[in-house]
Amino acid sequence: MRKIMLATAAMLTICSAAFAQSTVIVTDPAPTGSVVLPGEVRTYVMEQNRPSVVYDGEITVGATLPDTVEVHTVPNVDGYGYTVINERRVIVEPKTHRVIQVLE
Repeated sequence: MRKIMLATAAMLTICSAAFAQSTVIVTDPAPTGSVVLPGEVRTYVMEQNRPSVVYDGEITVGATLPDTVEVHTVPNVDGYGYTVINERRVIVEPKTHRVIQVLE
């Protein structure tokens, strides 16, 4: 009887350890600004000579800029736009105006 109880306890321990290893917890990552831009996007934006817009709000990755801020498209590359705010070049999603990256 004791051998059966020990064997059962051992099996439960092994099974629970295996179950714990297969459990995955997914959380949304915090915006860090570590997006890797395609090289041609960065090069294009840095070469453009657009006037800077004065903006009182904070420009952070993940923030959404107001619709009043003009966003310029990057030719031949979908999903990236840019603007120049307070003398800083800002990469944004053209449809949502969400800040993807601030170039320094």
